[in-house]
Amino acid sequence: MPGVQISIDRGGTFTDVHASVPGREDIILKVLSVDPANYPDAPTEGVRRVLELVTGKPHPRGTPLDTAPIDRIRMGTTVGTNALLERKGALSALLVTKGFRDLLRISTQSRPNIFDLSVATPELLYQDVVEVDERVTLEGYSEDPEPQTIDPASDPSLHVGLTGEIVRVLQTPDLDAVRASLQKLWDDGYRSLSVVFLHSYVYPAHERLVGSLAREMGFAAVESAALQPMIKAVPRGTSATADAYLTPIIRAYIDSISANFQGGLEAANLRCDFMQSDGGLVDFRAFSGLKSILSGPAGGVVGYAQTSWDEEQRKPVIGFDMGGTSTDCSRFAGTYEHVFETTTAGVLIQSPQLDIITVAAGGGSMLFWRNGLFAVGPESAGAHPGPACYRKGGPLTVTDANLFLGRIAPDYFPHIFGPNENEPLGTEVVADKFAELTAEINADNRAMGRAAFSAEQVALGFLQVASEVMARPIRALTEARGYDTSDHILSCFGGAGGQHACDVAAALSIEQVVIHKYSSILSAYGLSLADLVHEVQRPAAVDFGAASFPVIEQTLADMSSEATAHLAGQDIDAGRIRLEVYLNMRYEGSNSAFMIMQHAGEATANFGKSFEEKHSREFGFVFPEKRILIDDYRVRAVGSTSEHKEKSPYRQLLDVAGKPKVEAPAAAGTKEVCFEAAGGGVDTNLYLLGTLEAGVRIPGPALILDQTQTILVRPKTTAVILDSIVVIELETSSGSNTGLPSSDAPQQTQQVERTVNPIQLSIFGHRFMSIAEQMGRTLQKTAVSTNIKERLDFSCAIFSPDGGLVANAPHVPVHLGSMQFCVRHLHHQWKGRLEEGDVLISNHPSSGGTHLPDITVVTPVFDNGAIVFFVASRGHHADIGGTRPGSMPPDSHFLYEEGAAILGEKLVSNGRRRWRPTSRASTSSRALISEYTLPEVHKYMFAIQANAEQAVRALLKTMHAAMPPGGLRATDYMDDGTPIALAITIDPATGDAVFDFTGTGPQVYGNTNAPRAITHSAIIYCLRALVASDIPLNQGCLAPIDVRIPPNTILSPGEGASVVGGNVLTSQRVTDVVLAAFGACADSSGCMNNLTGFGYYETIGGGAGAGPTWQGTSGVHTHMTNTRITDPEVLEKRYPVLLRAFAVRAGSGGEGAHRGGDGIVRDIEFLVPGVQVSILSERRSRAPRGRNGGGDGGMGRNTWVRKSDGMTISLGGKATASFGRGDRIIIETPGGGGYGAKVAA
Repeated sequence: MPGVQISIDRGGTFTDVHASVPGREDIILKVLSVDPANYPDAPTEGVRRVLELVTGKPHPRGTPLDTAPIDRIRMGTTVGTNALLERKGALSALLVTKGFRDLLRISTQSRPNIFDLSVATPELLYQDVVEVDERVTLEGYSEDPEPQTIDPASDPSLHVGLTGEIVRVLQTPDLDAVRASLQKLWDDGYRSLSVVFLHSYVYPAHERLVGSLAREMGFAAVESAALQPMIKAVPRGTSATADAYLTPIIRAYIDSISANFQGGLEAANLRCDFMQSDGGLVDFRAFSGLKSILSGPAGGVVGYAQTSWDEEQRKPVIGFDMGGTSTDCSRFAGTYEHVFETTTAGVLIQSPQLDIITVAAGGGSMLFWRNGLFAVGPESAGAHPGPACYRKGGPLTVTDANLFLGRIAPDYFPHIFGPNENEPLGTEVVADKFAELTAEINADNRAMGRAAFSAEQVALGFLQVASEVMARPIRALTEARGYDTSDHILSCFGGAGGQHACDVAAALSIEQVVIHKYSSILSAYGLSLADLVHEVQRPAAVDFGAASFPVIEQTLADMSSEATAHLAGQDIDAGRIRLEVYLNMRYEGSNSAFMIMQHAGEATANFGKSFEEKHSREFGFVFPEKRILIDDYRVRAVGSTSEHKEKSPYRQLLDVAGKPKVEAPAAAGTKEVCFEAAGGGVDTNLYLLGTLEAGVRIPGPALILDQTQTILVRPKTTAVILDSIVVIELETSSGSNTGLPSSDAPQQTQQVERTVNPIQLSIFGHRFMSIAEQMGRTLQKTAVSTNIKERLDFSCAIFSPDGGLVANAPHVPVHLGSMQFCVRHLHHQWKGRLEEGDVLISNHPSSGGTHLPDITVVTPVFDNGAIVFFVASRGHHADIGGTRPGSMPPDSHFLYEEGAAILGEKLVSNGRRRWRPTSRASTSSRALISEYTLPEVHKYMFAIQANAEQAVRALLKTMHAAMPPGGLRATDYMDDGTPIALAITIDPATGDAVFDFTGTGPQVYGNTNAPRAITHSAIIYCLRALVASDIPLNQGCLAPIDVRIPPNTILSPGEGASVVGGNVLTSQRVTDVVLAAFGACADSSGCMNNLTGFGYYETIGGGAGAGPTWQGTSGVHTHMTNTRITDPEVLEKRYPVLLRAFAVRAGSGGEGAHRGGDGIVRDIEFLVPGVQVSILSERRSRAPRGRNGGGDGGMGRNTWVRKSDGMTISLGGKATASFGRGDRIIIETPGGGGYGAKVAA
């Protein structure tokens, strides 16, 4: 029977198979992805079983399969994703521009977890590096106030790049030298490599030369510009290394499948396509590693988009794909939403991918009672041992909570559990484990004077927290981008989606849930509905305007022809090909670019209108006076290959509404399911989905079952059965509290209801942090400043009515404990004089500021005329005035020399203009009040602070028990000899502590004075890092601490003292002193290495200190900062500089049993005369100290190399100089100290 179409989604645990066979019902199969005892390959096994069912004939395993009955096979796979996660890719090498061997190792220089003292960074994807002596740069720079016309014919080294920009070739590659290097790689066993040269996105000739040579020699070579021709060398380069690392694994996987078919996958009658990360199919021959990373989840997005969206209704849909270890969330509103720069498994990826946010919460997520809070994940039980109910000794998980509460029907599960895989789900072991956990929680509750929980309440509490964990990324996809979450449909799929659909929808105030009949295999089913796609993208540097329309239109027409021809070459009829045409647009001076699609029939001018509409919706404003620039052209050709068109839920609901009422059949059974925490359960009907006709309405509570899924219908909800969909209608008037477990039984007293409930406390912790994170995302997007948008030098937080910190999104540690000083100062200064819509601004050290470039914006949030809390953001501004450009003068002595000082003024009055980040936070905060009431929100604001206080007290008690006889003491010295001394005393009974800085040196006649707020920031950072678990980050962390700083010292300077260096230098020294007192680790580089000039500011990383169990990490920002460094291509495009080298400073880390991390070398040449640059740095005369016998890290150096006379001049730690054309500044940052005496070999 020809015409069989098979779609296969190979996941980590199961491989799902959907087969469409003419004249009969679809075939649905699930097979284990790995079962070597029975078959070598899961997709082949799936095809084999389909063929047996279709033909009625045996197809023995191990025999090549006859492809005659098969029309096409479509596959999605996690093979590439898993290889990336597990770092099991191919041996590969990197060829990179000379001077940049460590570019991808340093990457953005930021650390993944700011509180991880060991600074664990992802493993690199290449094992060897070859530097190629080649170099190009752009002629001219975008920040030039007087740009000159450049004639490329005037100089043979000038060339016109792909964007029309002029490129200067400084050095062409020596192919003989490259050949010799490649031969050595070949001899060492390398067969795959990536080629990453600076500015290849605009001038790819050098990459092409080297790539061609490598392929001639037999290598599989990936050229970064051919992969994705977009600016930014780091993400483009890491993408190329990912492709070189993964593609050999993908090709070997496809070859192994092909060998199982007669004639291979190339068989004439068989078409085989793979799903790419962008949601489009591609022929198996063109499927590559980089495009495979989201192959599995992408099928699910296509599945729900094609089955849940209605073109007439146009109600946007949220995809909710809940599996065993994680949940994928996405959004569809008629077109697929793509992102072009993401981080996956610690790797920066620059490639079109569906916008999918993954959260580590799934059916296998483990349940913890940590620091008085309910925590779900991120750890997972995995497939082995799996949840406790699998009877293999696994931990309690979300799945176990569902089973314990009766939300899973064990009688309908096969007996495949236990060590011999012949037992039913283990209800007894789950009950025992919940009893143990409940006893532990109740012991802590008694100590806190709180009411005891039943085991059912505990299980329900964990599910409620799980729902909030999974709702958080959905809010990021909606509320953070200007959409109302409640205006969406929730489409749930994945193995665990049906069990949690109602709870997650209720948490988001969503009224309708859609669950497809194939929801448990929707990624496979989505493959059958997907289209073939071919994309063409080209870089651009074009002003958008009438004068450029002819060029734009011609370029897009050429690209459209190219994309169409590619699909036509795959036998796609022209009538089935549609084009999606995009311009990547941004305002001049901004980096917030949007891919704007041109709708059919629209004029080119409409691109501009669409761009402004999107900018206004996302950010709340437009810049009518600014030019709109085009960075990229993009054409996406989509070839429709699916004949199947399924009615949307909206259409199916209309169909049943016009038909006679259909009575529900008798329930297949009943069981007790717990929906309330009052003890006991509710008798709940069980229905088999296959027995329910379209039009049947099932009132909750109910469980609807089929072979692969369980759908929970909560009380006060109704499930409507349709032809291919189950729609659940919810009542949402009470927001996220509707139907979710209440912490106290209805009959409990009012006094107990006022008691803090750890379940609700855990939920509020997520909600408060979510608001702060949304502020951060909005500020980053709306900012024009490179410091905020690219370097991420900002922080956002929310505060209680008294100004105490409630939640601080962990952006820049030096801001952590200091912003509340500013909020409290402004609250006192403006008390009684603020109105709704007012926004305050401040940067003065005496009002809680750190240094003048850090400007804080504070918004009071009102309810019934009273301030109920504050939201605030702080960001570094490139220039606030002062005696030096960039407002970071290295030689300042008084505050007035450093720029404009603002004690506290109104930025906005009565809301006449909205400050977007705090405006959005205010809206989210009011929604929280509306949902829970103001008294409840206030109660948990203060409770979350008390929870952090508890965790720190417990830490300090532990520290006291291990304290040496002499107590906790440490002293270190600034480069000028000023001491910073600390003595810590701890009360072992209460966990109170005194941090006494008596002995610290006096205020200095320089700028390394640090306002008191900075020391508080350093302490809160160190305590949070030492706790080493995820506790709330708020004012409570400092509640047990009495900080004593003598006045008129470097840590408590007088008013008017210069402080610009205190924030960036002294803060790091205070941190080293605190950590030294606790004996936690060796000193890190101890400096932010601040370079300022020509309207530009950057901080440069160094070496991290080693610890008792870890080596120090090289080339990374440490402790009090975590800002990114500007990409080399962006730097050279904007400013008159040439980056000669950016590398790890080998040998600068301290020796020891655990070696300190190495610093960084940054070598910058200036291309125009008279550029004034300032360097502000420390650890140039005093080395970062080793610990416990470890060696000191290397001191830093700042060097000026003059071109005019060849002189090399030491700049010292703090200097300003005017550099000539061709002069260079070389910054060599300090290494980290070693830990422990080095053991002789």
